[in-house]
Amino acid sequence: MTKLTIESSIFERVPSFKIGMITYHNIVVTPSPQMLRGRLQFFQEEVKVATNTTKTVTDYKGIVEWRQTFKQLGIDPSKYRPSSEALYRRIKQGKSLPEIHSAVDVNNFFSLEYECPFGIYDAEKINGDIVLKLGDIGAQYEGLNGRVNAMEGKLVTCDAEGPFGSPIVDSKRTAVTEKTTSAIQIAYLRPSLTDQDTEKLLTAAAHMFVQIHGGTSAHTVIRK
Repeated sequence: MTKLTIESSIFERVPSFKIGMITYHNIVVTPSPQMLRGRLQFFQEEVKVATNTTKTVTDYKGIVEWRQTFKQLGIDPSKYRPSSEALYRRIKQGKSLPEIHSAVDVNNFFSLEYECPFGIYDAEKINGDIVLKLGDIGAQYEGLNGRVNAMEGKLVTCDAEGPFGSPIVDSKRTAVTEKTTSAIQIAYLRPSLTDQDTEKLLTAAAHMFVQIHGGTSAHTVIRK
């Protein structure tokens, strides 16, 4: 089983920092089913109405907390937004979220639902164990946004081949496709979440993912 560790320098800046890791096996990734598409559409409509009337994006507690976490880590959240905030801002601008496939779409749903970044990766494309750290000098990768992203000083997950994921943007190298049968999902949990709420979140997310994709799941929390 893939092991995930967090570099100590992160805890020095954010002592309550924690992430959840969910592993999935024997899954089937397909175009998103109507149930998921409907839930995503409904959620987007709710966010669009709220942010155009009574709320701004930064009124969402999870977004505020992750912006603060980025600042504690020395990352400018106005220049490099947590992916969950980027999704909310896209919806506020009247842009629909693109439909990719069931794994990415449910991952985006979780980011909206829980107001924190989620990453989903093809386990077979990850080489060795994973470490979460602040990117080394010159760290970069080709991202899902179609650009080469400089990840120096940014929060990144790395395997034996180098950085591949981040709560900002993920890489193409480890992207899930409809050929993926095993996946690793990382939930960048709000540091303020209680142990009970953390367990509830990961259990609910894993249950919904398996409900859509079949297979099995197991989850763990990595903290100080």
